Formats: sequence, C-alpha cells, structure tokens
Amino acid sequence: MRPINMKIAILKKRLILAAMVAVASLAPMVHAAAPGITGTGTAGTFNLTAQTAYLTQPDGQSIYSWGYGCSTAPDSGSFAPSAIAGGFCNTMQVPGPTLIVTEGQTVTVNLSNGLPSSAGNTSILFPGFQVTTSGGAPGLLTQEAAPGGSVTYTFVASTPGTHSYYSGTQGDLQVEMGLFGAIIVLPSSVPSACTSGLPAKNLAAEAHWGEKDFRLSQAAYDHAKTCYDREYLFQFSEVDPRIHSLALAQVTALGACTAGAAGCSLQVPTEPYHPAYFMINGRSMPDDMDPNYAYQYPHQPYNGNPHLHPGETVLLRIIGQGRWQHPFHEHANHVRILARDGNLILSQSDDTLLAGPALFTTTTTPGITMDGLFYYTGRGLNWDMYAHNPTSADPLATLGCTPDANGYNTGDPTAINYYEWCQDHNKPLQAAPFGDVASGGPATLPDPNILTNGAWYGGSPYLGANATARAVGTTGTTPPSGTIANSPGGEAGFAFMWHSHNEREITTNNAFPGGMMMMMLVDSREFVIDESN
Repeated sequence: MRPINMKIAILKKRLILAAMVAVASLAPMVHAAAPGITGTGTAGTFNLTAQTAYLTQPDGQSIYSWGYGCSTAPDSGSFAPSAIAGGFCNTMQVPGPTLIVTEGQTVTVNLSNGLPSSAGNTSILFPGFQVTTSGGAPGLLTQEAAPGGSVTYTFVASTPGTHSYYSGTQGDLQVEMGLFGAIIVLPSSVPSACTSGLPAKNLAAEAHWGEKDFRLSQAAYDHAKTCYDREYLFQFSEVDPRIHSLALAQVTALGACTAGAAGCSLQVPTEPYHPAYFMINGRSMPDDMDPNYAYQYPHQPYNGNPHLHPGETVLLRIIGQGRWQHPFHEHANHVRILARDGNLILSQSDDTLLAGPALFTTTTTPGITMDGLFYYTGRGLNWDMYAHNPTSADPLATLGCTPDANGYNTGDPTAINYYEWCQDHNKPLQAAPFGDVASGGPATLPDPNILTNGAWYGGSPYLGANATARAVGTTGTTPPSGTIANSPGGEAGFAFMWHSHNEREITTNNAFPGGMMMMMLVDSREFVIDESN
C-alpha cells in the first residue's frame, strides 16, 4: 500500500473508532456478568457444534472465524443467571457457550463437526478433568469428530472454579480461529459464612434498592474465604487476520471436497504470528461495553463492563484463551488471587486461610485460569467521597458514619453511604466549593463551568444522591452530566479504566482506542446496577 493511502486508511479507522466511542458514551449504561447455559437433565448434557461465521470488529471489519455453538437452541430455563433476559446460543459463537455445572455433576458434551470438509477433524479438550469418550476417531490428544460426524465427551465436574475448554486438534489453527470457551463449576455447598454477616448485609443493601442477584453462587469454592457479591468472566484472546484470511481463501478454493481425500486439507501457516485484534469475551473496546446478547453481535454474545458498589466483593473469573500473555491491569485496587486452574491457594500452615498473591496485573498466561477477588471502598482517599457536610440543609449531606471493627459504616445496609470509610467522614475535597460542601479541604477543583471532562466523568468528585448538585451549587451541572450516559438522576459513579499494559493491545488494528480495554464503574448505592440489560 502506498504511504499516502495507508495514512488515509489509518485516519478512516480512527475516525470510525472515535465515532463509535462517542456513540457508546451516549448509550445507556450496560453491564457484565458471567452468563452461560446449564445444560439439560440431571446429567448436565450439552449439545454443541463447531461451525463457521464472521466476527465484527470496531474498525468495521468482519473476520472469518470458527467457533463452538449450540446444535439445538437451549430452552429458556437453561440460560444462567436467570435474571439476565434475552439469552441466545447460536450455532457458532466466540467464545463458545459458557458451560455452567455443579461440583460432582456428571457432564456430557456431544460435539458435532459442522466445519468445512477441508478443515478436517475437530475436538474439545477439558483440562483438569478425567474425560471418557465415545464415537469419533482417534486423534493426537483426544477423540475427534470428522467433518459431518460427532463425538461424545463425559466427565465428572470434580473441581469447583473457572476452567477452560478448547480444540485439541491442530490447536495452532483451530484455537486461533475461535474454538474455545469456559466451564464454570459451582461448589456443591455454600459455606455458612457466605450467608451471614457482611455478605448477608451486602445482599440486603442490594435488595433495598431493588437490585436482583446476578450471581451463579454465593461462593466460588467450598471455602469460607471465597464469598462474593458480584462476578464477571473475562476471556482474553487475540486474532491475526492474515491467518483467518488465508483459511477462508483455502476453504473457498477447495470447496466441497471429500474429507480425507488427497488435497482436501488446509495448509495455513500460523507463523510468523502478528495479531491485530485483541479481545475480551470475543469483543474489542468499545463493543465490549454493549449489552450481553446484543443483537448486533450474534456470534459474540458476552460483554465486559464491570460495575460495583463500594464495599462489594467482586469475583473475577479470568482465562487466557489465546497464544500471547496479556498483562491486564485492574485500576483502583489489586486483585487477590484465590485459585489457579481450579486449585485454591491455601496457607501451608493453616488451610482455613487463603494465600494467593495480590496482583497489580492479572497476567493471563495462555491456557491458565484464575479466580480472584476485587473490591473498592474509597479507603485512604483522605476526603469524604460522599460530600457530607454537617452544616448542610440537605439531609443526605448530614448522614452519620459509625465505624464497625474494621472502620466501615456497615450498621445500616439501607444507608446511601453504607460501607463508607468513617475515618474520612466529613472531610471535604474542595477549599472553595460552589455548593454547600464544607470548605477547608486539601484541594480546590477548577470551575465546573469551564472544566472539560471526558464522557466517563460522572459530573462530580463525589458519590451519593445530589452529590453533583451539592458540588456545583446553582451554577449548573458539570458536563457531561445531563446526557443519557451520565444523567444526574441516574449514574454519577467513579470510572476506572481496566486495560492491558501492553500498549499495542489497547488498539484495534493499530488504531487507539480499542482492544483489551473496558471501564469499571463504582456506583453509589442508589444507582441500581441492572445486569439484565
């Protein structure tokens, strides 16, 4: 491509991305979860197929891909969590359907091969489980389904936690093309610690504001230290479009050749490897912040847009599904790792204690799964993030804060400032505020009428009802409050970017912003986090 044409192409991509980011910032807020299917019957039977389709990217490209899907549409009761409406499972999706089972359950996966005959056999590996097979043809790593054929895999879900599944046939090509997915094994019993104390109060706080419970369980493992309030599944992968284009060209050229016949096989080189698309749950920024099961992504049903309230414990289920290692950074706090590959990390001297590291980046090594806990409380800010002011006429600005044994306001789960860090109570941020926020703080904010903020700025440095109005008084709201994205009556939370620390991986086809990036939003209690979209 001539230099001038290349510059024009890059400019067009950037303009398209900028427009899409602008549209996303004006769209209603949407949220992630860990959606999937539960199978049919007590034996947990899943009927999957491997087929072809195209994946959409924010730069307007459609990428020819292969993926697992449902050979028959699951009945509505098979979608979990049940609070999420509009679930679908097409005959091909990337990642493949998340299979949700229970510890000790016998799981049966029937795989049909709907790939082109020239693609040859395909299969599924289930790392960490003892698998028996029936049907199909022997392969290098497991039994395989020939084109138009099928194979059955059976195993006991022996270990709770987050697991992966992926093709065991010509993995350098088939996994790259999209043949991978996740298995979530729920513990067979929930520790009593997860149904009492603070976990029960957190659930009561959500119920008070009319929020549904979107968890698949109340604990990640059969362990008292693995309770959680919300959960999100993130599968990291990348795409080299050259490989996908070559596969499509060869499939097209070979046509309906006879599987196994001389010359009826793909010869796609997978090295050198130059990925240009970096995805979370099969989507790139900003597409990953659109709803789960959005109609515009029929083959990419899962999103990535975490939300939480201060003090809530969030379970992050993380899988490296690609060929590269991705140093993903979760702003606002470290992630305390509970387990790797379904194995709890316990103290050598006391197995009642977890001993996983607190990670600055959850580096997703290919093939590795991690379960970790994340939370945000605002502790250590040294100013009151709820804009309390004991001299205010606004009753919401004069709420009390009674510290528990750990210093947090947890006595009343219905309070807007539930889980406030009491040491910072009544400490203002502004020295010369516009509204009735008390003066004397360590910093003076710029005039909100002239300050230009990004679309993810909530309009106020505070959480809580009327916090935006109290921060700016009668001078008006700080842009972009008042838009669909950040209406003062809706969401005015704190936004933290979660993204890869490899700069190339936060681009889409070398255009920023894109790739492995999302926004994590800390919402005040009165904002209802609705993950049903």
